[in-house]
This record gives sequence, C-alpha cells and structure tokens, in this order.
Amino acid sequence: MKVAAVTKIGKLNDNDPQKRGEVDLIDVAEAELGEEDVKIRVAYCAICGSDPHVAEGAFSFNVPQTLGHEISGIVEEIGSKVYKKGIKIGDRVAGNFLHFCGTCYYCQNNQQQFCMYAGERKAPGMGEYVIWHESQVYKLPDSISLRQGCMLEPLSIAVRAADNVNPKVGSRVAISGGGPIGQLILQILHMYGATSLTLIEPIENRRVLGLSFGAQYTIDPINQNVVEEALKITDGLGFDVVIDVSGVPSAAVILPAITAKGGTLLYGAMYPKEYEMPLNLFEYCYHNDLTIKGLFLSPYTFPRALALLEYINLEPFIEKSYPLEDVKEAFEMHMSGKYPKILIKCNNLD
Repeated sequence: MKVAAVTKIGKLNDNDPQKRGEVDLIDVAEAELGEEDVKIRVAYCAICGSDPHVAEGAFSFNVPQTLGHEISGIVEEIGSKVYKKGIKIGDRVAGNFLHFCGTCYYCQNNQQQFCMYAGERKAPGMGEYVIWHESQVYKLPDSISLRQGCMLEPLSIAVRAADNVNPKVGSRVAISGGGPIGQLILQILHMYGATSLTLIEPIENRRVLGLSFGAQYTIDPINQNVVEEALKITDGLGFDVVIDVSGVPSAAVILPAITAKGGTLLYGAMYPKEYEMPLNLFEYCYHNDLTIKGLFLSPYTFPRALALLEYINLEPFIEKSYPLEDVKEAFEMHMSGKYPKILIKCNNLD
C-alpha cells in the first residue's frame, strides 16, 4: 500500500539540498483488522501544520515516518465485535487518530489526552486505507461532504481551545495566528458573541479571510506595533481572552502584554522544544492575575465538533487538493502559504 512519509529529516523549505527535508511515497504492508476495528478507505487527508514539524525532527521518530491524521473516508470492513451504533460498511466517516485505552489513571481522571497507553492509527492516514478502533470513528452527517469531513479533527482542536478559555458573551478576544486552527477558533468565538474580535496575522490574505469570518479588527505584526494597536482597540484594557496559535516565538512573547487584568491567555501552538519564553511573574501572574494555559490534543470534543461541522464555513480550507502521487508538490504548496489548507486525495471517492 502506498503511503506518504517523511523520508529525510530537515527543513522542508530549505534551499540547501543537503539540509532539506523530504516527503515521498513509500510502500507499507496493510495492517490486520482487529475484532473491534474499522477499516476505512481514505478519501481525503488534510496536511496538518504539525506534519512539517515531523519533517523538521520535532518528534522522536526514525525515518521513514508515515504521515496523516486529518482524514475522511468510507467504511470498507468492520471487525466482528464492532458494537458502535450506526457504523456499517459504506458509511462516510471521519474521526480521532488517537485510540485512548479508557482504563489508565488519566483516562479515569477526565484527562484522556495524557492516556498512558494511547495508540495511533494502525495505518497512516495519508494513504489508501486506515484502520481505527471503533471508538475513534464518527459517522458524517448527510449534509457534510467527504472534503468537509476531513476537517473534523482540526475543528475538534478549535472546540478544545474554546473550552479552555471559557468565553463569555461580550468578552474582548484576540487570536494570534491566522492559519486554519486560528480561523476555526475565530469562527467559534464569533458565535459566542466575542467583542473587539481581533486577528493578529502577518499574511494579508489570512487577515482578509479572518474579517470574512467575523473579525472586527486585524493587526499586521510586521508593520504595526501589536501592543499599541491592541490597547487602542480595547481602550487600554487589553483582551479578556488571548489565544495563540501562531507557533512563532516572537509572536508568543508579547501576548501577556495585551491580555487584560484577570484575563486568560492560551498557548495552543507547537513551539521548538528548546524555546523558553521569558515571563515577568510579578507583572503578569501576580499584579495582573492572569490565567496562562496550554493545549494538548482534543479529548472529549469530537461529538460536539461533529455537530458543529455544518455551521462552520469550511470552504476556504478544502478548495485545493492534490492526488496522493503528487504529495511532494502538495507539501511544497503547503509551505508556500498560498492556500489556507491543502488536501491529499487518497482515493477517488467523491
């Protein structure tokens, strides 16, 4: 079976051939279907912002390392002990790439994201098939296309981000980073009734997209002073909720200064493992009484994200796709930033 994989660690956008990471197709054996498993013929697998980090060595993986977890597809086979109501051959599905054990301390303590025995897919998502445990699989509503369905996992992250900041109607909100996750969070918080809703993003077309999704203001961090602009927008008060999904250290470090006294600051992006952000504890944690939080995975959010899919504008994220055999070109386009999201069409299932 052909699957996409990182075949060389390095920078995907490095001009030096010796230092450039590589993504290519490799052959892997098909995994066996367990009694409680579901075999899915993959329709689409979206490129996640974390995929290039794999190619850059952010995780402890050996190459080749297979890729892909934001998928949609059609059920082709089910195990003999699949009990989940409504899952049958021919169903259009998406789901969670992680299988949580349900029995360890963390699963029993409402902290599923730290599951001690979490297992990923039995086959990579960016390939012809994937095999998941039935608990990972969610049937798509009839109103949701397979292209839209592969956005379920990214939307689950956005739902978890909203959960973590506990927004209130009328809260002043800023989002740093206008990639897919930032844009999805923006749409959700716009539904919540956020005010002074602001997107901080250096790329113009992403700022324009944010405005179309309900942002009232945008800040260009390259050509504008973020702190000065934020205080203008909020009449000197700062934002009650600030969410960072930029993954850029220079962007992350200034966010405490634009968070209102008593406000919540959520860091929801992946940063270099060695990066340590300076933080004035007296000013921000003592004097300003900030709540500073992190975000890891999206436990307990998939049913709600599934219900939300048809209310979110997903079209800008699913307009550009490449066939699986053109995965190299797809990753190059992803790194260019020309499109908000790139999909890999793994099978002809439209």
